[in-house]
Amino acid sequence: MAAPELERVQYRLRQFAQHVAAGVSPLYAHLAERAADDAEVAGLLTATSPEFATPTLLLAAVHRVLQAEPVHELSNYYPSLGGSYGVDSGTWPLFRAFTLERADAVRALIATRTTQTNEVRRAALLYPAVAMAAARRPIALLEVGCSAGLLLNLDRYSYRYQTEQAGQLVAGPAKATVGLHCALELAPGATLPVLPKKLTVGARFGLDRAPVDLADEEQYAWLEACIWADQPERLRLFSAAARAQRDNRPELVTGDAIDDLPAVAARVPAELPLVVLTSSAMFYLPKPRRADFVAALGELAARRPVHWVTHDEYEAALRHVLPDRADLRWPKEDGHSFGTLGLVRWEDGRAVGRALAKTAWHGQRMTWLP
Repeated sequence: MAAPELERVQYRLRQFAQHVAAGVSPLYAHLAERAADDAEVAGLLTATSPEFATPTLLLAAVHRVLQAEPVHELSNYYPSLGGSYGVDSGTWPLFRAFTLERADAVRALIATRTTQTNEVRRAALLYPAVAMAAARRPIALLEVGCSAGLLLNLDRYSYRYQTEQAGQLVAGPAKATVGLHCALELAPGATLPVLPKKLTVGARFGLDRAPVDLADEEQYAWLEACIWADQPERLRLFSAAARAQRDNRPELVTGDAIDDLPAVAARVPAELPLVVLTSSAMFYLPKPRRADFVAALGELAARRPVHWVTHDEYEAALRHVLPDRADLRWPKEDGHSFGTLGLVRWEDGRAVGRALAKTAWHGQRMTWLP
């Protein structure tokens, strides 16, 4: 394998361990930190192209292989598979041996799959931004990088936002089968966002290079494997949202995020303002294509009202509209990474954007910005 490729994935593993998983997932922080120093394990990620060679892909591939062997001793460290052991001196040796003994199976998954974590809790982050875009009007949702499309049902989930200023704020339908909780903090100078009880979504579409059919057992199992193994509450919410979607299936289209965007948007009723969603999706576009995506949204906005709600890394998304926001860049040497929630609209052909919040990646908390 080429040395630069190996060095790149080792760097990503180390950054993930120190800035993403630390304090959030003891198991994945431990495994990623050690994989970063192990050329054989880290090298498995070179089986895919650089933009998809993420630490979460390696961990998901091993998780999926372990799902097929739940009696293996390594499962004792995976709460998702019924394990109850905490991280100890035996965790890494077992993981390393299991992974390398099944290197062909792990490598095959890495070569043919991408991380498609359809994290339902992110709906709690998107809801206030979508509500701002809707401005109490019926809208259409189009999610780019939709995976199984669970976020497209965000109007059907209920939300409880815990605040210091106003206690618990409630939004969404009261009798929803999926209920989400999110800590909502205010940055200095910020005021609480408006959280309407109801959003009206008149059409919903998803666009993905490989959309997930939850009726397919293998595809369903892959999404389960993409959920971090020591966070069973996320697995429970995923299962609940998947069940709820059986009666409310959005239309998912296979295609390129940029080349096929106009054709999918053309299927949305013209009378509905279009709200385009991206959530942890822009990172997977090659860097030159990210600006192309923003330009494609601008072309759509020349023909109809368009808003873009983005929950992504700042450098991958909102930077193209709001440059020079050093406060939104990461990773920081002294802290965790974070997502940036943003809202963009177009006025007279010009993109006008606002950074709304800094967020935890999986929707558990956000800090609203002035």
